[in-house]
Amino acid sequence: MTVLDALTAAVDPAALHIGAAISDDYAHDEALTVAAVRPAFVAAPSSTAEVAALLAVAAAHAMPVTARGSGTGLSGACTPTAESLVISFERMNAIIEIDTENFVAVVQPGVTLAQLDEALAPLGLVYPVYPGEYSASLGGNVATNAGGMRAVKYGVTRHQVLGLEAVLPTGEVIRTGGKFVKATAGYDLTQLIIGSEGTLALVTEATLRLYPRAPHTATVLAPFATLDVVTHAIPRIVASGVGPMILEYIDMITLSAITAHVGLDLGIPATIKDTALAYLVVMMEQTVATRLDEDVESLATQLADLGALDVYVLPGAAAASLIDAREKSFWVAKANNADDIVDIVVPRASLPDFMEQVSAIAGASGSWIAGCGHAGDGNVHLSVFQADPAVRSQVLHDLFAAGMRLGGAISGEHGIGRAKKQYFLELEDPNKLALMRRIKNAFDPQGILNPGTLLDGTVNA
Repeated sequence: MTVLDALTAAVDPAALHIGAAISDDYAHDEALTVAAVRPAFVAAPSSTAEVAALLAVAAAHAMPVTARGSGTGLSGACTPTAESLVISFERMNAIIEIDTENFVAVVQPGVTLAQLDEALAPLGLVYPVYPGEYSASLGGNVATNAGGMRAVKYGVTRHQVLGLEAVLPTGEVIRTGGKFVKATAGYDLTQLIIGSEGTLALVTEATLRLYPRAPHTATVLAPFATLDVVTHAIPRIVASGVGPMILEYIDMITLSAITAHVGLDLGIPATIKDTALAYLVVMMEQTVATRLDEDVESLATQLADLGALDVYVLPGAAAASLIDAREKSFWVAKANNADDIVDIVVPRASLPDFMEQVSAIAGASGSWIAGCGHAGDGNVHLSVFQADPAVRSQVLHDLFAAGMRLGGAISGEHGIGRAKKQYFLELEDPNKLALMRRIKNAFDPQGILNPGTLLDGTVNA
């Protein structure tokens, strides 16, 4: 039986695409520096059984497999090879259950954040991971351990996933975890699969933790004279007890670009605009309006004491527009021809040191580096403008190395994928890399799942 015959038997033939019939969308994600590659096959299964059958075929023919959600990733992790079978989860998009007693949702991997939020809102519930692109799929979020602005309060994807159903590259199906928040029953396979970027197993179902949806929110914008003052203020705000849901820094250039992109005028006086080099955006939520008012008053006092030039409590529409603009910062940087965008994370108390090193690296290399970030959790997003590929590669290496020296990591939420693999393999502890390869080999001895992503293209390299 040929590969095509076997794939046709494994999945609905109408959901199998070949060669020139494959849309360009399946060849790439949103990474700026990873070239698109059209795969040999695309299959869109509708069930776990079909995913298992497809992987069994791939294993029998030693065919590389790349999983795909909505394609909104920023690291090239769903970029296939020319020989690959892409398994797209677009048809596995059902919300299987919303359990209001156990505060969990059970979803297939093709469910988008927007779809889940629409179902949860009437129930007064929320899934709190919000990486800024609501068309992103939950399966993709699990694969990359997506984070976002609300991580300072709620954490990232791995803090919200209680259990998984996943298919191994042999076609075997496993279940991990469940509708409970603690267990001491052997190795935590749920956490191992989260963030593995489709290299260990393909997730076909996720059990997610839910929370009550707070009815009252307020957004505060505070301009500061320097970025250094902003970064020193962040740990104080986190330690103050106001419990921000969002705590973001935005430099002057980025704020100007993103507000212009959405046509937003925040009404900041010219005297402040001319003086402020950086801004803090703080969003808080509460179940009771009076408690929120008290939190806002307390925060405003703290910000003034910490050196803010002024404090603005934004009206609802302006607040929503600013958060929306901040979430679109990647698209703004892309539209302005950024050569690369990275998301380094450091301990939040180390942000002042890190940003000082960023400035030094930019100056020494003749690069322009602008940015914003999830200041509350130390995740910095930097847009790098450096047209010379060799110089840019050294700049990225130096940025990643600086973050790691401070106890951070190359990526806080976008993942390694193909875009950052070179730097990951150069800078990460060789003993850790060797252990990761042994784990990869245990799950996927043939090396068929997402080869070339995260680790080397071969299992034993």
